[in-house]
Amino acid sequence: MTATQTRPADTTKQEWAAGLTAFAAVMLFLVGLLDIFRGIMAVAEDDIFVTTRNYAFAFDLTSWGWIHLSLGVLAVIVSIGLLKVSLWARVSGVAIAGLVIIANFLSLPYYPVWSVVMIALSGFIIWALCVVQRDNLFNLSEAE
Repeated sequence: MTATQTRPADTTKQEWAAGLTAFAAVMLFLVGLLDIFRGIMAVAEDDIFVTTRNYAFAFDLTSWGWIHLSLGVLAVIVSIGLLKVSLWARVSGVAIAGLVIIANFLSLPYYPVWSVVMIALSGFIIWALCVVQRDNLFNLSEAE
């Protein structure tokens, strides 16, 4: 016997939920990819970044590079889980986006404009993942 799974009837609410989850997944993937690139830049060439003296949260740029690289890899992995509409991925997505906001706030003096852009994108990701109710979701990989 084979069990067939049927997709729930489409409603406007469900389409919004699926759209916001897809939006969050794609944005988290892009934020992760950009964080990976930023991490590689900081590890390989730390003379790219502007350094300020007397900053309260002064770290070595190589350390910041590894932090951004790690967060970027985690964000890409979680974004793939978001396309499967997993609860663990939604919770992890909010957590990773929150950590990306904190990391970018702390590294604000090194690359200010880019940090603000990443903070804004991560804020949209958190909003998109928190606004959707769980019962309105279906697996995006099965969507036709």
